[in-house]
Amino acid sequence: MQNTAVNTKAETGLFSSRIQARKLCMIAVMTTLAVMGRVLFAALPGFKPVAAIVILTGMYFGAGSGFTTGALAALVSNIYFMQGPWTPFQMLAWGSIGLLSGIFRRPLKRFPILLCIWGALAGVYYSMFMDTWMVFWYNSKPTWQLWLAAVSTGVFSLITYVISNVVFLAALSPAMGRRLMRISRKCGIVNDLLTKH
Repeated sequence: MQNTAVNTKAETGLFSSRIQARKLCMIAVMTTLAVMGRVLFAALPGFKPVAAIVILTGMYFGAGSGFTTGALAALVSNIYFMQGPWTPFQMLAWGSIGLLSGIFRRPLKRFPILLCIWGALAGVYYSMFMDTWMVFWYNSKPTWQLWLAAVSTGVFSLITYVISNVVFLAALSPAMGRRLMRISRKCGIVNDLLTKH
């Protein structure tokens, strides 16, 4: 009886390890897609599929996977775009977008219009987050005036991020979403503690 319990526990642990390995593989795949997308669209500043891919990762593979993909996408792609003090903040910005996409995955998957709205908000968030970082990093005494100046000069980038996220989510989410859902179910990749199935 005791041996059976031990065997069952071992099998459960092995099954869990396999699921985690599959999840890590999918994180690697989604990170690669995000990095490739950022590099391929390098000629179009701000118009890139990174946030859309990170959002979809969070939605279908969990908040932790979304955060990891967003953070790694920034870190790895900046090998091409150049690393700098902005890299950790890009990692945090895209990572938190993936995290929130995992937490609120159910309504995002159920209502496509909410997904597009979230994509637009993610664009605003990313742009303003990076503007805020820039003000605090380059000024020993940041003020509201400096922050407003940074935000106002970054309006074009903000609009580009918003349009980019909505366009790529509208284009990618129907087909890619179905495929990611099938992979998630087939491989037994369940969401982490923040977002139960």
